[in-house]
Amino acid sequence: MMLYNRSVKSILKIQRFSWLRFFPWLCLIGFGVVACSPSISTSEPTPPSTATPTLSPPTPTSVPLAARVNGEGIPLVEFQEELERYRMAFGTELATDAQQMVLNDLIAKVLLAQAAQEAGFTVDDKMVEERLQQLETQLGGQGALEDWMAKVGYTSESLRTALKRELAATWMRNQILAQTPRQVEQVHARQILVYSAERAQAIYAELQSGKDFAELAEQFDPITYGDLGWLARGMILDPKLEEVIFSLQPGQYSQVIRTTAGYHLVQVIERQPQRALTAEAYRLYQKLTLQSWLAEQRAASQIEIFLTN
Repeated sequence: MMLYNRSVKSILKIQRFSWLRFFPWLCLIGFGVVACSPSISTSEPTPPSTATPTLSPPTPTSVPLAARVNGEGIPLVEFQEELERYRMAFGTELATDAQQMVLNDLIAKVLLAQAAQEAGFTVDDKMVEERLQQLETQLGGQGALEDWMAKVGYTSESLRTALKRELAATWMRNQILAQTPRQVEQVHARQILVYSAERAQAIYAELQSGKDFAELAEQFDPITYGDLGWLARGMILDPKLEEVIFSLQPGQYSQVIRTTAGYHLVQVIERQPQRALTAEAYRLYQKLTLQSWLAEQRAASQIEIFLTN
C-alpha cells in the first residue's frame, strides 16, 4: 500500500491522472475522454515556443494557419477559437500558458487522428451525428445545444469538424493505452530523509557499523518507518534516485543521495520482476505511455509553427 507521508511525497510522482493536456475543452462535455479534471500538468515532451497568434502564412493566398502537421493545416481561426474556449473554461489565472498548451493539444489531436486514419479507422457522418445527439441530450435539448454553441463560438460546421477529429484521436488514444502493461518490475523500499549532509553521512556511518536500517528509519519517521511501498519505474521523481533504488537487491541500502528534497538513504526490502500495478500507478503508466507515443510522433513528423512574436 502506498503511504502518503511527507517523505513519500518528496520522491514520488503521485498525481491524479488527467487527459486535460490533450483535450482541454471537449473533455468538459464528455467526448470519449476519461478522468478529466481542471488540474494542469506541466510535463509536455516538446512544447513549441510561446508565441502571439500573428500569422506568417505559407503563401500569400493560403488559408491563414497556426501550424501544419505532416501537411495538414491547423487554421489560425480554429486555434484562436480554441484558445478563447480554454480561457473561458479556466480563466486567466489558470491559462497563463494557454497559447502554448492549446497549440500542443491541437497538434497532439492531429497526430492521433492521422495515426487512426493510417490504422484504417474512419469517422463517418453517422458517428458524428451520434455524438451530436449525445451532446444535445447532455445539454438538455436542441435549444440548449444551440445556446451553448453560440456561447463558446461553434458553428454547426466547426463543431462537426472538431468532433470528427476528436473521435479519431480518441480511438487512437485508446489503442495506445491498451498497450500499457499491467505488470512491471517493482521494488518495495524504505528511506531515511534528512536535510543536512552531515547528518546523512553520520547515519550512513551508523549503518556501516552495523546499525539496523529499519530501526534508524523509525527514528526519523515513527509513523511509517520510512516505508515507501511498492515502486515502479516512472513513479520516482528524481531519475538519479530511481536508478539507485532499482540497482539495489533486497537487504541492500544506498549511500547518501542528494536530491532537491534533501539527503536520502534508501533500502530495498523486496523486489518482484513482475508485479501488478495499483490502479493509480496504472493510470500514471497510461499517461507515460501516451506522452512517450506523442514525443516519438512529434520527433518523426514535420511540424511547422506559423505563430510569431
